[in-house]
Formats: sequence, structure tokens, C-alpha cells
Amino acid sequence: MQNYKKVIASIIQQDNKVLIAQRAKKDALYEKWEFPGGKMEHGETDHQCLKRELKEEFGIEAEVGEYFCTSLFEHKGIAMAMVVYFVPRYAGEIKLFDHKQIKWVTVDELEQFEFPDPDLPIIEKLKQRKSA
Repeated sequence: MQNYKKVIASIIQQDNKVLIAQRAKKDALYEKWEFPGGKMEHGETDHQCLKRELKEEFGIEAEVGEYFCTSLFEHKGIAMAMVVYFVPRYAGEIKLFDHKQIKWVTVDELEQFEFPDPDLPIIEKLKQRKSA
């Protein structure tokens, strides 16, 4: 995966639900829903990136759990890899710094929301995992 620019995302779980966040930044993905996370900075590990992003976006201290999956995609001609980890626990109260709103939803409810294309394989894998 050396040639891919990495984005790290999270599946934050609580009471059989997952956290999704609606983007507030007025860009091509404005108002779409996503699994929280962000772009990796030079020299960061996956876990360091995810902890930093969740602190910056929500003001929480996240515990990064097991690896879940990777979604490969292209953005503006650049090969990207969205690497997803479970976040089984976090400390602090969620505040919205970069998003319009958040929702706690079941895996079955995920398809009711509009997600960017790179998130769709993650939703599919969550549905497969639930039915396994």
C-alpha cells in the first residue's frame, strides 16, 4: 500500500450502534455522512492519526481497537486507501467541530443515509459481519 495516500476512519460502537457524522465543510462531500477520521500526516501511525483526528473533530480520547477493513479508491487522480479500525471506547463528551450533526445508528439503518462512494464497501462489510 506504499503508493496509496492513507485516510484512517473509525467504527465507533456503543449499544449495538455505530456513530456516523454529517460533513459540514462546503466541498463536494458537503452534507454526506461518513465514518469519522481523516488524512494521515507524515510520520504518523494509523492509530496516532485516528486518535488525533477524533480529538480534533469531536474532542474525545479514543481507544483504537482492531483493524476492520480497507477501502481503495481514487480522489482527484490520487490513489487512496481508507483504512478502518474499530473504536470500542472513548473518553469525553462528543462535541462537533467539523460536522453538522452525528447519529448513532444500527448497521441496518446505514443505507438510509447518503455516504461517499469509498464508505460503501465498509457498510457492506459491516452488514456481512452482522449476518455472519
